[in-house]
Amino acid sequence: MKKANHYSHILKNLRSYLGLALVGVFTISCEKFVDINDDPNNPTEPTLNLLLPATQLSLVGHFSGSSATGGLNGGATTVSQHVASGNLNRWSQTGNTFSTPWAGFYTETIPDLETIISVGTEQEEWGYVAIAKLQKAYLYSIMVDVWGDIPYSQAGGGYPNPAFENGQKIYDSLFDLIDEGLSDIGKGFSVTSSADLFFQGSAEKWSRMGKSLKLKLLNQIRLVDAVRAETGIKALIADADGLIDDNRHDFTFQYGTTVSPNARHPWFVSWYNTGRGGYVSMPLIDRLKAQDDPRLRYYIFRMDERRGLANSTNGEGYYGRYPGDGTASPADLNTRAIVGIYPAGGLYDNGTIPSLTEQHVYLNNDGAVSGTTNNSFKVALFTNGDGNGAGILPLITNFMVKFIRAEAALTLNTGEDAKQLLKDGVEAHLTLVNAVSASNGGQTIPPANINGFVYRIGEQFDAADAAGKMELLMMQKWIALYGNGVEAYNDYRRTGLPELADLLAPLDEYPMRFYYSETELTSNETVIAIRDEFQRKQQFTPVFWDVND
Repeated sequence: MKKANHYSHILKNLRSYLGLALVGVFTISCEKFVDINDDPNNPTEPTLNLLLPATQLSLVGHFSGSSATGGLNGGATTVSQHVASGNLNRWSQTGNTFSTPWAGFYTETIPDLETIISVGTEQEEWGYVAIAKLQKAYLYSIMVDVWGDIPYSQAGGGYPNPAFENGQKIYDSLFDLIDEGLSDIGKGFSVTSSADLFFQGSAEKWSRMGKSLKLKLLNQIRLVDAVRAETGIKALIADADGLIDDNRHDFTFQYGTTVSPNARHPWFVSWYNTGRGGYVSMPLIDRLKAQDDPRLRYYIFRMDERRGLANSTNGEGYYGRYPGDGTASPADLNTRAIVGIYPAGGLYDNGTIPSLTEQHVYLNNDGAVSGTTNNSFKVALFTNGDGNGAGILPLITNFMVKFIRAEAALTLNTGEDAKQLLKDGVEAHLTLVNAVSASNGGQTIPPANINGFVYRIGEQFDAADAAGKMELLMMQKWIALYGNGVEAYNDYRRTGLPELADLLAPLDEYPMRFYYSETELTSNETVIAIRDEFQRKQQFTPVFWDVND
């Protein structure tokens, strides 16, 4: 890709951005710093406090894409059955499916992170260097998780044909990179708060993020290196106050409400318009109803309380699709159920759910409006207190860390209380749902209901055998990961849990990896000769940490 005049373009965009209290994702150019004049509006040297937020916007933008089915997250959300849209709903992918995030990471995010690391090291700006290294480690870990073998050591360094490297070796390098980032924090951390969109320049929160990232990666490799995973995780949990252990520490991107530049959650942008974003997942809806889970009202918003599958008029509004449904869409853009207030900042559904019985204690009709939803789509969209798009993208959170530690306690003998960690994880997520709902004008789950729901999870854990305990844990994590399909995709491949629904009409086998960008395979001379075989193997070749049959 030809690149020029990169820095002045970033500066221009970020001037308009930095005045916003909450931000969204906009495209950052992938050009190099080649200005040769002394104009202060066109600096010849990168200013780290402008370049850092550009990397964060780029990372989030290409991770999440522009819709519920865009970016890495959209594809993973589909194959994890959190939504039921697009070709991946039938397990079909092409060389164009993920070409945009692939190109974005390699031509925008990674080169800019390398610039921060290089220039920041020269200037001894260790806070910026630390953040860039931790973001780099996070990004590459996700790329290995979804693509397997990828360019690494030669990426972002001017190599026209960077070699693809073994994912396991890259992971080994990432552990070292995390340690470097954590060490750099201790050298002196000074970062302009407005330059850091995640943590506003907090050294403590970045330290917790780095250690929690390390925890996540250690748990990810437990099937292929149990000794390293157990030893490393024990060391991390022994480090008092080292990990993310409160929702205030979450590594989460907060979207805003402005339309120009568009700062809103990409799910909101794609679903809350006349084109919609696809179909919601019936397996998700069915499980939340069956498990008496109050999050259903936050995850899904019904636009027509009488609609059912295939746009029938004898349902109760939960009109989505089952995985693998390849039938043509009827004229249903105004009757489909859509994503709700969590995590997209959409609408909270307080309408009556007719099928609920007295057995539903926590998902109930207390205070519900009969006949329609109070937040009627036609009445409230963009006009009442909620539905403004100020949702979140949860990347590494308190609830995730609690679930990871619970899994490690069950599988690696780390000595922690798996039951308590499971309960803590569920409570942390319910609290997060409440926070997002309240900030977007929606209702909240009463404290007594949170306590009761969490207590019941503990009872179910006590009543389960070893396999049942793991199934309960991974089901609760899958439910909580709504909004981050990549982690759900990783969990399913690693554990086979929770069991996914059979596809109605699959077009391929379950994708063990995502397809590479076709542009990469037709331009990178290291793989051109083998590109067809190289690409096809992605569908059925597990990543290195996945040794399940």
